[in-house]
This record gives sequence, C-alpha cells and structure tokens, in this order.
Amino acid sequence: MSAQDFANSRILIADDQPDVLEALRLLLKSEGYQITSASSPAAILQALETQDCDVLLMDLNYARDTTSGQEGLDLITRIQAFDNTLPLIVMTAWSSVELAVEAIRRGARDFVQKPWDNARLLTTLRTQIELGQALRKGQRLEAENRLLRDSKRPVLIADSPSMQPVLQIIERVGPSEANVLITGENGTGKGVIAATLHAISPRAAKPLVTVNVGGLSEGVFESELFGHIKGAFTDAKADRVGRFELAERGTLFLDEIANLPLPQQPKLLRVLETGEFERVGSSKTRRAQARIISATNADLHQEVEAGRFRQDLLFRLNTVEIPLPPLRHRREDLARLATHFVQQHTRRYRKEVQGFTDAAMQAMIKHAWPGNVRELDHAIERAVLMMQGDKIEATDLGLQRGREAARRLEDMSLEEVEAFLIQKTLTQCEGNVSRAAEKLGLSRSALYRRLQRYEL
Repeated sequence: MSAQDFANSRILIADDQPDVLEALRLLLKSEGYQITSASSPAAILQALETQDCDVLLMDLNYARDTTSGQEGLDLITRIQAFDNTLPLIVMTAWSSVELAVEAIRRGARDFVQKPWDNARLLTTLRTQIELGQALRKGQRLEAENRLLRDSKRPVLIADSPSMQPVLQIIERVGPSEANVLITGENGTGKGVIAATLHAISPRAAKPLVTVNVGGLSEGVFESELFGHIKGAFTDAKADRVGRFELAERGTLFLDEIANLPLPQQPKLLRVLETGEFERVGSSKTRRAQARIISATNADLHQEVEAGRFRQDLLFRLNTVEIPLPPLRHRREDLARLATHFVQQHTRRYRKEVQGFTDAAMQAMIKHAWPGNVRELDHAIERAVLMMQGDKIEATDLGLQRGREAARRLEDMSLEEVEAFLIQKTLTQCEGNVSRAAEKLGLSRSALYRRLQRYEL
C-alpha cells in the first residue's frame, strides 16, 4: 500500500482524556492521516453513523468505569453489530492478558497498551487499514457476485399452503447431488422448479441444459443427448456435442420424460448408472458428470405397470420426487403470480399498467385454469397487449373465448377448431395430458407438439 493510499485513510480516535486525543492527533496527522476524534461511547457511535473511517483506535475505559474496561468491551459488541468489517484497535493503561483476550474475542483486531510505542502503533494501524480494506473489497465482491447469482435465479411464488411441502423439499434436496423427478399437470411450473433446484445447488455456476424429451423423435434422440461425429449419418456434416456434454458439471433437465420411447430408455439408463456414453458414429467412450432433473405430468408408476416405462430407469430418476399442485389448488398465489406476469410483460411491451380492476380479479379467481400457471401467463400477456385503459379489465383477459368459440365453430379455421377441442378436453381431464391424449385419440407426443404449437 502506497504512502498516498495511507494519506487518504481516515482514523477515528476515541478517549475520554483530551491530552491523549491531542497526542494521538499530532502523531497521526504528521503521518498524513485524516483524523476524527470522539470522547465518549455515544460520540463514537454517532461518528460511525455519519462518516466513513478505515480504522477505529479506542480506549476501553470511560466515565462509567475507569478501570475494568467493561464499558469499552460492551461498546465493541455494539460496533461489531453495526459494522463487523471495521478494523478496531483497543488501548488501555489497565492492561491484562484477560482483558486483551476478551477484547479480541468480541471483535477487536489488536491491542495497544498505554503509554504506547509510536513505531509499534503506526505499524499496527497500517496493518489493520490494509487488512480492513482487503476484507471490505472481498465482501463487496461477494455481495456483487451474490446479487448476480440472485438476478439469475427464477422467481418462485409459493405462498399457498399447498406449495409449502414443495418448498421444504426444494430446501432439503436443492444443495444435494440427488436426481429429482418433478411431477404435475401440464403448465404447473415444473421448469421453474428445475431452475430453482439448479440455482441453489453447488452446480449453479455451471450450465442448466434443458431437453424437451416429448418433442424428440426416435431418430434424433441419441444425437441430441449424446452428440454425433461427422459422417455418422447423411446430414451429419460436422461433429456435434450432445446435451450431456453441454451439461458437464451442471444440470440436465429432461422435460416430459414419460414420452421417452421404450427402445431409447436403456441408453439413458446406462449413462445414469455409469456416466458413460458414445457419440453417434463413434466408438470412443466419453463420461458425463451432470445432475439429472426430470419432469412429467404422467404417472410413471402406472406407465411402469403398463410396460411403457422401465422400472429401473424410474428408480434412477426419482431419488426424490416433487409433486406440484395445479393452480386451482393454490389460488392464494394467483394474485402474486398475475402481478409478476404483468411486470414481465409490461417491461417487454413497454406499457404502463396500474394493476387489475375488481372485475378482472374476480374473473381470474373464478376461472378453472386447466392450463395452470402457463395459461395464466398467456392470459396476462394478452391482457397487457389488448388493454386500453390504465388497468386490466376482465374482457382483456379473454377468459370467455372458449364459450364464444363454441357458438361460432362454423367460422373457425381447422387449426382454431383443433385448439378449441384440445383446450376443452384438457379442461374435462383437469389438465391431465395423458388422459386428454387418450380421449382425443392422439399419442402423448402428438398432443405435446400441438400444445406447444397453440401455446396451450
């Protein structure tokens, strides 16, 4: 640290004897320090509240008790609660080993006996100023890093009683390496839970890689997850890194895992058991170290009984299972969720919104929300775009479109009719995609693709 750096340092000196304060002031001013003085504990606390200082040099004895040092020890405790990064050096003429140990135990950095040695005192001050500035810089960087991490953390709104067990599981398993299976109806926010688990894990600084298994055909499954080498198949014009490698030391989120075709399940099971895989077209074995979080709205235990899902793969995936309640079972969260989505979409579309009318809130409360949180998000986005006043009206939400559509099917396009029928069937099946797919005569994969296309 340069002499110029020390010249910019401010020292607060505290003693109830004017001659001691003057002697310290003359000594430290000659070294280029900026000096502030205080003669009582109250004056010390006031000085710390009104100005910054780099080190506090304080006596342990004041008017209340001139020999025990207890008043000064109590003051150290209060100062530590106020600012535990401030270097604090204590001094007293009534020194003892016990008093010095107690002062340092309470947070003092060093101890100086009166009468002091000038050279030793100056060395002690310089050392503590350097250490204090390094500590504050480190804490500032940590605070900045924490703020950056928090800014990337997903917003998880979960005040309702039905979400409290979910929060408890997240708190317990998030910091672990355990594989997690998230279950719940379509649109309940499984992706947000996965992102939250990743954000509070030791892998948070590494990638969170998402794969929509329901949207992968059998032909591209291996290439997507494990990668391929140039020439492995007709369109393989260059080497490609798979999702497992992209998620190295991070988290791989396998969404809609129930749609994984049965012939592909042993390949996923192998990498979960051994960490080993090969890129398509290559014989070189590679290793992956990724935590697996998967999600589905299907009952995988029923899928196992039906012979559509391997039991040993299920055991690997659901070390811990997190069941998410549908939005209709967590209506206490509806207002906060709606406000959150309003804030998101007003920033995106640069609009001013003063909230919801009472009629709009009542419409949202009464609505069944078969599409859960995702449907609410889309309804709020539509309302932000369609609103004409400063508040969102019930008509802006478009929650009556289903009944209106039923009266004018003859005026709708084929895609509009299909979207309407899918939405109606989902409502009848309470958001259960597997049951809805069976009722519509579609495979789950086909229904998922339509849900994505129509944003349902």
